[in-house]
Amino acid sequence: MTEKLVAYFSASGTTAKVAKDLAAATGADLFEIEPENPYSSADLNWQDKKSRTTIEMNDESCRPAIAGEVADMGSYDTVFVGFPVWWYVEPRIIDTFLEAYDFTGKTVVPFATSGGSGLGRAPERMQALAPEAKVLAGGLLNGRPSQAKLSEWAENAR
Repeated sequence: MTEKLVAYFSASGTTAKVAKDLAAATGADLFEIEPENPYSSADLNWQDKKSRTTIEMNDESCRPAIAGEVADMGSYDTVFVGFPVWWYVEPRIIDTFLEAYDFTGKTVVPFATSGGSGLGRAPERMQALAPEAKVLAGGLLNGRPSQAKLSEWAENAR
């Protein structure tokens, strides 16, 4: 039996809903990637060039701190990593998460929620951050897919 983890970052709650449903559909453990310094609505204003998210996304080296850690990352074979799409890629806090653990031999399955774009270069960028993992193409999980659809998606993604 393989052990699965759904790790997710959700700025507005949209990705959290999908992540919780995915964990329930796949029998996976759940871990929220929470920023040490939570994002305010002003921080999330992508139209403001001085907002926190804009500044973070314009700095490739930015790594926002995470509050908490996965208790036993070594016990997971498959890690579903969920996030909202920001600037056509994963938010920098996902980069922090990927660099914080050893993903050697693990399968990483990106999933995202987005109002208008796909995953973009996120899987490719994530592979570079976790070079010893097998990072799959993943996909968008917008709306509220049924348990059956999520289970089918997860099985086909691996």
